[in-house]
Amino acid sequence: MKADRLVATLLLLQARGRVTVREVAQELEVSERTARRDLEALTTAGVPVYSQRGRGGGWSLVGGARTDLTGFTSREIGALFLAAGPLSASPELRAALRKLMRAVPAPMRPHAEAAAKAILIDGVDWSRTAGGGGPHQHTLERAVLDGEQVRLGYAHPDRAPGERTVHPLGLVSKAGRWYLVAGTEEGLRTFRLGRVTSATRTGEPVRRPEGFDLAAAWRELAAEVEQRLTAATVRARADRDALPVLRQLLGGRLRTGEVQIDGRVEFTADGPSVEVLAAQLAGLGSRVEVLDPPEARESLVRLGRSLTAVYGEREEEAHLDSHFPLGTYYTEDASVPVMAANHG
Repeated sequence: MKADRLVATLLLLQARGRVTVREVAQELEVSERTARRDLEALTTAGVPVYSQRGRGGGWSLVGGARTDLTGFTSREIGALFLAAGPLSASPELRAALRKLMRAVPAPMRPHAEAAAKAILIDGVDWSRTAGGGGPHQHTLERAVLDGEQVRLGYAHPDRAPGERTVHPLGLVSKAGRWYLVAGTEEGLRTFRLGRVTSATRTGEPVRRPEGFDLAAAWRELAAEVEQRLTAATVRARADRDALPVLRQLLGGRLRTGEVQIDGRVEFTADGPSVEVLAAQLAGLGSRVEVLDPPEARESLVRLGRSLTAVYGEREEEAHLDSHFPLGTYYTEDASVPVMAANHG
């Protein structure tokens, strides 16, 4: 503890240039007697610290000497603040950055301050709502760091919301969305933080798998998800002006070929099922023609029929209304009504 105080005292001298015993005591939360002993201990240890009595006096480093106890280079400090700046939402990280800023030698501070303000991360995609970590991110961060189990409420996308006790092992940010990697009775699982409805720490210690490595575990879990997302493949051709929409829709699951004689481009696309892919491609209408497999074409036929059943009758009604204005119509003998319209 004394060694920690001596380092903290030296960093304080370095940051402020001159300090009083009272200031050291207040900053380190010790008595003035202890603060004075620590300052004298630095002198005894050969650190060029001296005291000056009287008004405006205090303790200083001889000649403004600087000791870079952090061991960071200017580039390393810049890289650290560049990375931490956009992520410093938690009180603990903001406090840590403030302390590190005080420890950084004065010539390096402008560079560190500029780096901390150089990047802004906006997690909202233009085409969807914000991913983010949700209101329970801080609780889960603390649970991961403290190794404490959590009673987790979770809104599943395909079944009713539920609760379970999990063993938080790490947090991962993927494309602006945060995920919790946790141990469960069924093994390792991922939970999107945006779907977490509650997070209550239980006080029980986490059971951490031997040799657990977050990066390796995430690669394995992500591979399983990717496999589910690419379980089916269709082959199709599209008008060239449809390719930007297809790339936006399918991303890396789209593979295009060469331009055909008719100007269309043949492509293959992966998805979780043939039905999902057919539904995605149906939105482009006649600009895309699915070639294989037959199940995908059949799915499009069924989809087309269901859409016609919903919208075809309305279209026919609208067509009739446009040819027969409001009123009641009769046959040639003017005695038998053939259609009556009441549009009050």
